Amino acid sequence: MTETPTAASPPPAELLEVARTVAVEAGALAVRRRAAGVEVADTKSSLVDVVTHTDLEVEALLRRRLSELRPGDGFLGEEGGADDSETGLTWVVDPIDGTVNFLYDIPQWAVSVAVVSGGRDPERWTALAGCVVNPVSGEVWTASRGGGAWLGERRLSPSAPRSLAESLVGTGFSYDSGRRVEQAADLGRLIGEVRDVRRMGAASLDLCAVAAGRLDAYVEEGLKPWDHAAGALVAREAGAVVHGDRPDAAPSAAFVLAASPSIAEDLWTTLGRV
Repeated sequence: MTETPTAASPPPAELLEVARTVAVEAGALAVRRRAAGVEVADTKSSLVDVVTHTDLEVEALLRRRLSELRPGDGFLGEEGGADDSETGLTWVVDPIDGTVNFLYDIPQWAVSVAVVSGGRDPERWTALAGCVVNPVSGEVWTASRGGGAWLGERRLSPSAPRSLAESLVGTGFSYDSGRRVEQAADLGRLIGEVRDVRRMGAASLDLCAVAAGRLDAYVEEGLKPWDHAAGALVAREAGAVVHGDRPDAAPSAAFVLAASPSIAEDLWTTLGRV
């Protein structure tokens, strides 16, 4: 079913306040649970694709708080499935993006909360507001449609490298070992053409890093909707080029690219996707 906003839908800036409120609360809970110790609750697609008890508890908090603040909206979460929308709006959440980093106490994980119109398909939805919180660093990344992208009170804009050779590119790898081998081979076409490559383990934060100029570009295949919903909006609102497996396609499981406008076309060509 295609969801469309109702006439009573609030403006993106108002939705952003909801996203920020619940993301910060969820991040605080995750930090408390991490300090108390982490246990793996289950595995998903493979032995290395883990879910912790904290993932489940944080998503439950997000679902409850969003139902209080925005009754009738839909919900799409990584761990708990989907609820249909009565309002045309759906909240897309990742309770802990970078669960393996969280498990190993590597301070590169985030809570990601976005609200979209147009249903649960990222190729068809329109992202209206999003917030990505790194609870360890205290950084809060926000964006609303037409309202720009922000790190705290600082408005964001991407870098402007003069060439692909002077660019730092982020990426990620699948939890499936066979797919990782294929992705490593794909990376071989790129690694000799750029300044260097980073794999930091949390897609939402990588997308925000492009928005802030900490990365010049980010590319990855196989992302789930909750991995990129908020981060892609932050990157786009900052002024980065953001698209999927075609320059006119939205980010999806097939592909996500976010890049400085000065290198986006060259990066796309180098990846062999033209």
